Amino acid sequence: MARMTVVDRDGKEHAIDAKPGMKLMEILRELDYGVAAICGGLCSCATCHVFIDEAWVARVPKKQSDEQDLLNELPDYQPATSRLSCQVDFTEALDGLKVTIAADT
Repeated sequence: MARMTVVDRDGKEHAIDAKPGMKLMEILRELDYGVAAICGGLCSCATCHVFIDEAWVARVPKKQSDEQDLLNELPDYQPATSRLSCQVDFTEALDGLKVTIAADT
């Protein structure tokens, strides 16, 4: 297991154990912090939108064009930190990652 800090929509931080080898979305939707992941990881709904802590942005994989196109449509999109958690693999290298759940749009 690896650790991750999740900031929920109320601003409360939660330290959780997370299993490497899963999509970040898969980990987050099991918690009650607001990630609905309605499309199940198909990169088509943006209900798994999160903000990656700035200290971690360079360590996550780059956005692909389909993810970027969807993010561009969101009212709270932040170019540097917005990600769809369905597009981020949680690996051992991300042990300690901090993410904030985006507002429900």
